[in-house]
Amino acid sequence: MNSSLADTLRELFTTLHQHPELSNQEFETTKTLRAYLEKAHIRILELGAKTGVIAEIGSGSPVLALRADIDALPINEQTNCAYRSKTPDVMHACGHDVHATILMGAAYLLKQQEKHLKGTVRLLFQPAEENFTGALQFIDIGALNGVDAILGLHNNPNLTINQMASRAGAFSANVDRIEITVTGVGAHAARPESGVDPIVIGAQIISAIQTISSRAVSGLDAVIVSITKFQGGNTWNVIPEKVEMEGTVRTLTPEIRAKVKQQLATIIENIAIAMGGKAELRWFDGPPSIINVAEWVEFAQKVAKQVGYDIIDFKPQLGGEDFAHYLHHLPGAFINLGSQSSYSLHHPKFQINQDMIMPAANYLSQLAQQALIQLAQNR
Repeated sequence: MNSSLADTLRELFTTLHQHPELSNQEFETTKTLRAYLEKAHIRILELGAKTGVIAEIGSGSPVLALRADIDALPINEQTNCAYRSKTPDVMHACGHDVHATILMGAAYLLKQQEKHLKGTVRLLFQPAEENFTGALQFIDIGALNGVDAILGLHNNPNLTINQMASRAGAFSANVDRIEITVTGVGAHAARPESGVDPIVIGAQIISAIQTISSRAVSGLDAVIVSITKFQGGNTWNVIPEKVEMEGTVRTLTPEIRAKVKQQLATIIENIAIAMGGKAELRWFDGPPSIINVAEWVEFAQKVAKQVGYDIIDFKPQLGGEDFAHYLHHLPGAFINLGSQSSYSLHHPKFQINQDMIMPAANYLSQLAQQALIQLAQNR
């Protein structure tokens, strides 16, 4: 069966990779996943999701959720693989196609053992991770109702296919977006004294906010404040009235997140005032940091060792992941499995090693089966 299943999963992976869809547009992806679930007689829960699929195997309590994301990125693929994307400027450059394939493989294996399961496994094929809305959508429609714990995975191109990594506590970053508007007084570039230059104010702000990580918080606390867009002016000899900036803030704890927000607002406002202008900060909360529960990390590592994975020490990452929203409702853990790529996530030449699929599906299946037993014992 495993040989046949391996062929089925490679077929699914190829289909998903060749037909990627952006966040909240995963309509064909959803149809494909539903078809594979229906073929295996796995029951689908109709909770009203516009895209994505929620399904269950087993019955009764406890209930464990397994989550994989399914959306792609607006990137034009630059690999030479035979199964490369057929959709211009859209690519599975983060490996969500392999995540969905692994979860499907685990679902097929769990279905074979359904009568022996000590509870229910809920499968979350979640849309819209890349724009951080999918987890909240699933939570809103009741995907977590009755669930006792949740586990999720992501591929890691820096690990080999026999390596697993996770950690207790902070795993990913709080991901927040900022917009800054600096308003001065427009003037002729030859007579700057008659105006207030928002470009100079903006430049001072960019330099000053870099002191937040080096002077306002402990060096032991990870903080990144990056301005990634600076826009102002229309021509070479006119000082503009306004400058717009955008960027991101990455932190690991709620306390540091709040402190950085306050410090950022203070610096921006006071520099602008000191230079005769005005500045406004707009802060947009993104997903919070993933906070893994130590018990579930240790459990996931134990099962990983049983099925042949090497456990790798892992440091917190400053990337974002909307799986964090689930962990604000339930205990659980997020793990990484090696995909052994020469290129990083979100790179147009990113390409996973498909040999990771079957071992990962088997691991996820074993993890779910043993987790149900663990949950039942803890009641």
